[in-house]
Amino acid sequence: MSEFLDGNTCVVGLQWGDEGKGKIVDFLTENAEVVARYCGGANAGHSVRIGNEKYATHLLPVGVFRPGVMSLIGNGVVLDPVVLFKEIDEMVARGVPISPANLRVSYKAHLVMPYHQLEDAAREAKAGAGGIGTTKRGIGPAYADKMHRTTAFRVADLLHEERLKERLERVITDRNTVFKALYDAPPLNWRETFEQYRAFGKRIEPYVDDVGHLLIGYAKEGKRIVFEGAHAVLLDVDHGTYPYVTSSNCSALGLYTGAGVPPQTVKNFFGIMKAYSTRVGGGPFPTEQENATGQYIRERGNEYGTTTRRPRRCGWFDAMAVRYSVELCGITHIALTLLDVLSGLEQVKVCTGYMHKGIRQDFFRADMDVLAEVEPIYETFPGWKQDISQVRRWEDLPPEAKSYVQALEKLVGAPIRMVSVGPERTATLIR
Repeated sequence: MSEFLDGNTCVVGLQWGDEGKGKIVDFLTENAEVVARYCGGANAGHSVRIGNEKYATHLLPVGVFRPGVMSLIGNGVVLDPVVLFKEIDEMVARGVPISPANLRVSYKAHLVMPYHQLEDAAREAKAGAGGIGTTKRGIGPAYADKMHRTTAFRVADLLHEERLKERLERVITDRNTVFKALYDAPPLNWRETFEQYRAFGKRIEPYVDDVGHLLIGYAKEGKRIVFEGAHAVLLDVDHGTYPYVTSSNCSALGLYTGAGVPPQTVKNFFGIMKAYSTRVGGGPFPTEQENATGQYIRERGNEYGTTTRRPRRCGWFDAMAVRYSVELCGITHIALTLLDVLSGLEQVKVCTGYMHKGIRQDFFRADMDVLAEVEPIYETFPGWKQDISQVRRWEDLPPEAKSYVQALEKLVGAPIRMVSVGPERTATLIR
């Protein structure tokens, strides 16, 4: 597996999220020295199983589980201090050492504020059936304020109390006026918010650093770096199935601005895809199975959100969508996850094309209206009855499972170098 880290590596989801990126990042960091998170916020959830213990991170990079690895939170992340410190405290209580010695936070990262969460929830409630299914964690409003600039706060602002106090009074007073007019919401107390965030500033100060500068220095020193993406390509705000997306550039294209490194820093682009398709919330989903097959996949794959526990929508693998992601991100290696979930099915299907208004469409168009109208064209493969969750070598998989993996590899256009058949670190087969 060291060959995967011959140069720095970016890990990115190739579908609508929940592909198992946490496990693969953890696996790759066995031979890494630095792990950097570059996008998203506390709406992400990465799961790692170590022995009999299961861990879930939302803001902390997965590198915290590896002794001697430096974990970095980049400027592209929107940081909720409440979640960050709750997560740190919980991990430390479980014996995971976290301190400024192995965790640094970019001073440029933007903050999720209490009014962002209120706005997120109020907008979704007001939209009703027209909502996009956000996690209501304030991520979208935080990124929106980042673009507004004058109403945004960054980690660096927590270190300057007087300016923080002055700006919080102005911003929250203005926001209260808007919330009252639009949602008839009670006012926020800016003084309480200031006291809370002033305390966050004192606690976060030892962790604050220039993450981009650190990464460039580590790269020059030849340290092996894994860039940890959150969410997935089809949720990218520019290149995903807009508007049913997240609010950041979470494809591999967002790495450079979200981490603050030049393109030549990264050699390998490791795409993660599960052996079927899922998505959370609204939006078109051509291969969705709202039937017994979809329920079978959901229960066997425990397809419930790491962050929200919402049941995920489940369906057959969509090679059209994944090939789009592979080409967009320049994927050099693929890890296929959750292959064991499909065990027991008589047959498995793969979408290899779309019919749109009577015309075959051989490419993926990330257009909500077009995707809502397409009919998937399926190719059917024989299933396998055996439980493969205890298999530890590629050669020992059933022939039908190997044939399925080989077919996916051809359809998406990049080599599948890892196959995961369970949540444990050891349940990862190398091809």
